[in-house]
Amino acid sequence: MSQTQLPESDVPATSDPSVWKRFRPALLRLHFYAGLFVAPFILIAAVTGLLYAVIPQIDSAVYRHELTVDHVGDRQLPLASQLAAVRAAHPEGTVTSIRPPAAADETTQVTLAVDDVPPDYARTVFVDPYTGAVRGALTTYGQWLPVRAWFDELHRNLHLGAFGRNYSELAASWSWVIAGVGLLLWIGHTRGQPRRLVVPEVKASGRRRLLSWHGTLGVWILAAVALLAVSGMTWSRFAGENVAQLRTQLSWTSPSVDTALPGQAAGATLDEATALRGADATLQVAHDAHLRTPMWMYPPTTTGQGWQVAERKRDWPTQYDAIVVDPATSKVTSRLDFAEWPLMAKMTDWVIDLHMGILFGLVNQVALILVAIAMIVAIVLGYRMWWRRRPTRGGLPTGHRRGALSALRPYEAVLLVVALAGIGCFAPLFGLTLALFVAADAALGWRQRRRQEVSE
Repeated sequence: MSQTQLPESDVPATSDPSVWKRFRPALLRLHFYAGLFVAPFILIAAVTGLLYAVIPQIDSAVYRHELTVDHVGDRQLPLASQLAAVRAAHPEGTVTSIRPPAAADETTQVTLAVDDVPPDYARTVFVDPYTGAVRGALTTYGQWLPVRAWFDELHRNLHLGAFGRNYSELAASWSWVIAGVGLLLWIGHTRGQPRRLVVPEVKASGRRRLLSWHGTLGVWILAAVALLAVSGMTWSRFAGENVAQLRTQLSWTSPSVDTALPGQAAGATLDEATALRGADATLQVAHDAHLRTPMWMYPPTTTGQGWQVAERKRDWPTQYDAIVVDPATSKVTSRLDFAEWPLMAKMTDWVIDLHMGILFGLVNQVALILVAIAMIVAIVLGYRMWWRRRPTRGGLPTGHRRGALSALRPYEAVLLVVALAGIGCFAPLFGLTLALFVAADAALGWRQRRRQEVSE
């Protein structure tokens, strides 16, 4: 947003232009540069997010053999027997969690920490709770099975590791800014005609029709885009650290139950046989404590720790109650119910699950699919409009007239710069790319002035 002096013909006619007329050039230039150069990253995020949203049912179908049993028996084997069968088939690594069946036809899932899988991944073994037969083992990412984990990583980093996370952070950092600025521009464009704000002009033609659909689509999905962007930043590489610090300072983090046993100090690391002792008694205690499936059981790792059993029902109504059980006495030593979580901690978890298409099940998935399609169409329409107005006889696609900041009063320009700088400090990739846009704009302005001087 260069401060190049506007040509006399471009200076607003009134000596005291309205606030909107003063800010509109800066908003146009910001929306143009961000839309032109950042929109490809947002487009990739929308496409990969669309693919991720359609995967859950496919994932369950692909791994139906591992997830379900062939025949539902009359009685399930003790967890100790199932664990023995798992370790006989897979002696590698250590057991980190157990997921008892949540339905009669489901298998028991035992997660192992092993060295021969990528970082943050684990090996999950699936065992028939009625026969003890191991039905398979898969490399998992948290709760996600391989197909869903693959698309999850595609959406997060394009399978490029830490470097690839920059793309999704760039998309998340800019998308809500582009959408917000776009809304202001669209309101200004349709001022006095509220129907045009949300209803496209289907009878219009040319660029006017493109702009109408681009603007109304943006209005329809604005709230969803903002929610996806803000929640997406929680997973980002650089802004995510700032988000985590902010959540900690505001007590918005998800609380966890204390696994330390009263009166016992944490001591030596437990061998696996000792750590897994009491699994069946712990499961019964969890049922008696009214914990509901699906739930995960985490064995102690050192002396002085108890079994942790936690609900993890992420669809509405969510269930996150958790208890700690003393393996020696089978007594509940600590409990934390979801009802006791701070409101904003609950809200944060709900927003994240909404982003992932989990909170409201199929309805949530369909909504994400529609939003992703709308984002893709809006971006394509934006590029189509640019293409129709691109320079055809040399020059660079610099968009709207220069001198955006010079149209503002000094204090307005300072406030705008400070606001953008503040966002840039919180979201570093936003700040870096914005600085590059400003530098490029200034360079183009200098180049244009030099050409004018030479031609004179």
